[in-house]
Amino acid sequence: MDIVELKGKRVLVVGSGISGTGAVKALCSVGAEPVLFDANEQLKKEDVEARLLPGSRAQIVLGTLPQEMCREISLVILSPGVPTDTQFVETFRTAGIPVWGEIELAYRIGKGRVIGITGTNGKTTTTSLVGEIMAAHCSDVDVVGNIGNPYTLTALDAGADTVTVAEISSFQLETVASFRPDVSAILNITPDHLNRHHTMENYAAAKEAIAAGQSGEQVCVLNYENSYTRAFGDRCPARVVWFSGKRRLQEGFYQEGEEIWQAADGKVTHVMNIHDMNLVGECNVENVMAAIAITQAMGVPMETILAVVRQFKAVEHRIEFVATKNGVDYYNDSKGTNPDAAIQGIRAMCKPTVLIGGGYDKESEYDEWIEAFAGKVKCLVLIGQTREKIAACAQRHGVENIVLADSFEEAFAVCVREAESGDAVLLSPACASWGMFPNYEVRGRIFKDLVNQLEESV
Repeated sequence: MDIVELKGKRVLVVGSGISGTGAVKALCSVGAEPVLFDANEQLKKEDVEARLLPGSRAQIVLGTLPQEMCREISLVILSPGVPTDTQFVETFRTAGIPVWGEIELAYRIGKGRVIGITGTNGKTTTTSLVGEIMAAHCSDVDVVGNIGNPYTLTALDAGADTVTVAEISSFQLETVASFRPDVSAILNITPDHLNRHHTMENYAAAKEAIAAGQSGEQVCVLNYENSYTRAFGDRCPARVVWFSGKRRLQEGFYQEGEEIWQAADGKVTHVMNIHDMNLVGECNVENVMAAIAITQAMGVPMETILAVVRQFKAVEHRIEFVATKNGVDYYNDSKGTNPDAAIQGIRAMCKPTVLIGGGYDKESEYDEWIEAFAGKVKCLVLIGQTREKIAACAQRHGVENIVLADSFEEAFAVCVREAESGDAVLLSPACASWGMFPNYEVRGRIFKDLVNQLEESV
């Protein structure tokens, strides 16, 4: 189904959050007749209407979707929070009705060139850096997607010269069809969201969908040190550009010691020293190499790329230095919402560390994260739904100084008590924030508020 075919057609948008309301606005702009549906019966219709444009043609349905309305639907747009394997969704697929997500809808509406970035960890930092590099080279750049800005809203105004930089989650990639970015990137694939995808094979397949529509003239940037992305390189339809933080490559970008190099066409060129960056941690060296590879593939001169890299600072909530209070450094890594991301937070610490972990259970395993504690974590403070599960795992690995806290504020107070001058306190939970906080941003900002409220000892 083409966008021009949507005029006058009923399109069901499932989910009334920021993605769903963005899709409604886009559909109205192309003449479709959207039905905004949310199964949450506790929502108020007037609250949902307030998030739409004045005079929106969208019909709002809350609770249950009438069967007669289902028969009138020509297309379904799923918000990323809606699982694709439910009977509700399968009913439409069985009836031959296309099921898209916001990314697919926006891609079909928009114009210009597109960069798509995914991965279990590092997406937001890399997307933000790529956006800043592209903005230093191009006059019209939109940074969209999972980073918090709906792609559908910017797609309406995109022209031939627009460059769209999209951070795309596995949930969003489950519902792409013709999406074909000029440059794609899969930064890494490690266990996450298995409560949604059920198996690593399903999760990896969702990530790989970012490059499925590409051709050999387009580029896919992949991590050589990740087993899933390395295997995907053999069957990727696009031209692969590799990056590695652990070995010298025959082709691609790699770190050797404190230097980043590029190997291409039989020549090796020095790129930069890693200490010329403001970012800390091994993960961020990989993010920078990926960003350099992506933007070079988009035609940005290396001198422009490096000028931006040198001044770029960490995004909020990702190994973000907050303050030093009473000789203790406080770091906010609230975006460390899975064990692999939290491992990177631990590796970035160079002082004895008091760590806050725990939260919502996404059915993750914590052994590798806890193994990364060796020689670094002096006290583990646990909160949330997973605190007993993580504590049991930590005890199996010989961690002894474990404190279970009943609230976030109590956990922070324990950290202040346990940390001595010369130590670090790190919020890097390895879990989602749901159940205690609306999202990881709120969790991180509360942590920063608590740090900034600390008084210096006289």
